[in-house]
Amino acid sequence: MPPIRFADISWPSTGRYWLASAHVPACLTEGGAAALAPADAEGVVAVDLMVADGKIARIVPPAAAREEGIERVDLGGRQVWPTLIDIHTHLDKGHTVARSPNPDGTFANARLAAAADRPNWTAADLRRRMEFGLRCAYAHGVTGIRTHIDTYPDNFERSWAVLREVRDEWRGRVDLQAVALCPIPLFADTFGDQVAAVVAQSAGLMGGVTRAAIGNHGATLDHIDVLLDRLFALAARHGLDVDLHVDETHDPTSATLPFVAQAALRHGYKGRVVCGHCCSLAMQPDDVIDRTLDLLAEAEVAIVTLPTVNMYLQDRTAGRTPRWRGVTVVQEMLRRGIRVAAAGDNCRDSFYAYGDHDVLDTFRQAVRIAHLDHPLAGTPAIVTATPARFGNFAGHGRIATGAPARLIVLNARTLNEVVSRPQSDRVVIDRGARLAAQPPEYSELWETEGAV
Repeated sequence: MPPIRFADISWPSTGRYWLASAHVPACLTEGGAAALAPADAEGVVAVDLMVADGKIARIVPPAAAREEGIERVDLGGRQVWPTLIDIHTHLDKGHTVARSPNPDGTFANARLAAAADRPNWTAADLRRRMEFGLRCAYAHGVTGIRTHIDTYPDNFERSWAVLREVRDEWRGRVDLQAVALCPIPLFADTFGDQVAAVVAQSAGLMGGVTRAAIGNHGATLDHIDVLLDRLFALAARHGLDVDLHVDETHDPTSATLPFVAQAALRHGYKGRVVCGHCCSLAMQPDDVIDRTLDLLAEAEVAIVTLPTVNMYLQDRTAGRTPRWRGVTVVQEMLRRGIRVAAAGDNCRDSFYAYGDHDVLDTFRQAVRIAHLDHPLAGTPAIVTATPARFGNFAGHGRIATGAPARLIVLNARTLNEVVSRPQSDRVVIDRGARLAAQPPEYSELWETEGAV
């Protein structure tokens, strides 16, 4: 009998059923599922999953259970993943590219275009664009998002108020976290106290950019230790974790990452700090990289690589082909046991003109850009289990007995097939029920794209 076609699968109509003949990456399982069957060369195991009352009730070897009266969905060996985590996004900037384009695609003009557009960010505008992004992400199978929120004196109260409203409305579909974002020198005065209070009220994270308030990433800031001590003191006062934008440049003299790790150790923040980008580390001498990785491992700093956006922005000069891919030293970090995730970052704004909040697309591109293949085993964790763990997204990112049945079924038997096609026909299951949501049409944004 030929394998069942994906389009011909009859999806369950009951609250209790088996997903039979599933292939699950072992790195995404918990509770001994990997011990039920040997993993293949890609680190994938064959199992049957029982879903009941919105949870994963049982995980057994293929064909081990045949209970009468329970619907069976034969997947024919196709991949089942937990839903995805986008641990670094910018929902407040998203979908502004038409009204505030970046004229040359450079980082400098990205910043200028975003700042020029910020006066358009009324509560209604923010809500419309943030919800558009969330609807895209949810339809693609993303159920946990951490968004960085531009946090400046002229906008922070309004933006954080909208964030709280949208987060509460989306609770139960997409779990939404938020991080304050501005250059860390702005926290030096009373504005820092105001921001920390609002972030605490919003159950968010302290964040920021380790560059000067005016200008791009470059030579390490004067008094960087003082600025970081101030940020960590604010975070500690309110019991907040820290998530920073660090060294987003090709300039090797931008080297604030080791200072962040040292500050984490000084302030007792071991395991509570995330750093995104860290691009310039890849341009530094090997001995400097090794010392920095030693500090990151000691401080248990987690790293987020943003492969699509970093490749878009870094090493960009008009009329010149880029010479490097813009990403940090992901493979070296993973070998050290440093926790690394990949995320989508910007979406259709001045920092990245493209995207659709699809973290599976981010995964596929990360594999290619950072050479996270040969073997592929373990790689799916960078958009699921790893960010769920260090981002404190409970109930996400793992396939485990008793966990919520928040799953993605892919029309692919192998990880090679997952990476090779966009999986636009994926089926998303949320708490046991097939999700009917589709990404919204761009026409919903057209009337606002001409705003000035």
